[in-house]
Amino acid sequence: MEWPWQKVKRLEEQVAQLQRIIVEQKAENERLRHLLEEAQRASKRQAAPFSRNNPKAQPQRPGRKAGRRYGRACRRPVPEVIDQTLEAVLPESCTCGGPILETGLETQFQTEIPPPQVERIAFRIHVGQCERCGRRVQGRHLRQTSNAVGAAASQLGPRAVAVATQLNKQMGLSYGKTASVLQELFGLPVSRGGLSQALERVAKKSEPTYQKLIQEIRSSPSVTPDETGWKVGGKLWWMWAFSTASVTVYSIQPGRGFKQAAAILGADYAGFLTRDGWIVYRFFVQAFHQSCLSHLLRRCREMIALAPPSATEFPRTVQGILQDALDLRDRYQAAKVSEVGLAIALGKLESRLDRALDKSYRLPANQRLANHLLRERQAIFTFLYCPGLDATNYRAEQAIRPMVVTRKVWGGNRTERGAQTQSILVSLLQTCRQQGRAAVPVLEQLLRSPNFEAIDLTAPDRSPPSISVSRR
Repeated sequence: MEWPWQKVKRLEEQVAQLQRIIVEQKAENERLRHLLEEAQRASKRQAAPFSRNNPKAQPQRPGRKAGRRYGRACRRPVPEVIDQTLEAVLPESCTCGGPILETGLETQFQTEIPPPQVERIAFRIHVGQCERCGRRVQGRHLRQTSNAVGAAASQLGPRAVAVATQLNKQMGLSYGKTASVLQELFGLPVSRGGLSQALERVAKKSEPTYQKLIQEIRSSPSVTPDETGWKVGGKLWWMWAFSTASVTVYSIQPGRGFKQAAAILGADYAGFLTRDGWIVYRFFVQAFHQSCLSHLLRRCREMIALAPPSATEFPRTVQGILQDALDLRDRYQAAKVSEVGLAIALGKLESRLDRALDKSYRLPANQRLANHLLRERQAIFTFLYCPGLDATNYRAEQAIRPMVVTRKVWGGNRTERGAQTQSILVSLLQTCRQQGRAAVPVLEQLLRSPNFEAIDLTAPDRSPPSISVSRR
């Protein structure tokens, strides 16, 4: 039996507890309202993607620092070859009107771009007929890109098409802006439709090389994939990127599932797969997986910023474990930890993570993170078991970034054929960039080839120099 005074005391405690909850909820509501308003204001700012929110009160002065903090001193080297020497003679008199006596001689060097000039070439094609079968045969010059004559006899040269390809697919210029660059800088008139058709021909010639890059990806011991949205004909498709240290393959496909990923990587890929938490990648059951720690750390930081202070213990614990894992990797690579020490520290990290996951959490966000980590448990510390393996999918993120910029500039592709052209050409251009290889000579070589032949972009660069015509 509960006495009246006991009931009053119990009710007073309940009221006090509810009042504390109300105060906490009001404070939490005000904090979230402030974050929402800040996010809405940031989304409407023109410079929102580059905003730092809270600038430093006393930022460092821009430019070089004085004294020892100056950094590495560099200057433009003197040209090894001098093409022209010009004399900068003294004026006849000083500004004051007095005579000038020459006392010395100084030298200045200037590296300049010569005025561009378009080469207009006519090929006199010798035509014959086989005396045995009667087939028509015509000659082909090394600099020709096509055997077309008649209405299609006037064409763009291989270097012009290669430069247009780089401007459009790597620099992100639209067809209209690419045509403007060719017209204003080189005096080469070309239409947007003509550029589109020319780039499609480049893609057809590059198809065997593209397939060879796909084989390089499938045989690579480690691959980093990623994907982002892409529009084709106004519909949502996906731009896939599969990257290694030396090769990148893009593929624009209508889906984001295992079928599309396996079309490039191969369903039986058995190497190391460093990827984000997208569920599709876990279907590569023969691969060794490494979950991107950067994504997990960013998720922890966002949860800490949005959750009430009483619910941040779990994401802070996970953040500390992952950061300690990265620090352990750095100390091992710096030879500050032995292999035995690495194994012992790794076991402690795994125990800490298992203890954190062996609990139930009231906050739904914490429980979702725990469930995700349980699914990814075997792929979190793979980079410590295999030193040298990347702990993040930064390589694919870097490959995706130029495509995101291109998507913001001109949206995507209008047709499936244009999407295939985009996939092939950006794969060649990005791989050339990774190889430190000039892309224009590679595209010229592909265009000049009479057959559809593959170029091994992973081999040493032994491409022939660009052909030039001496003018008399």
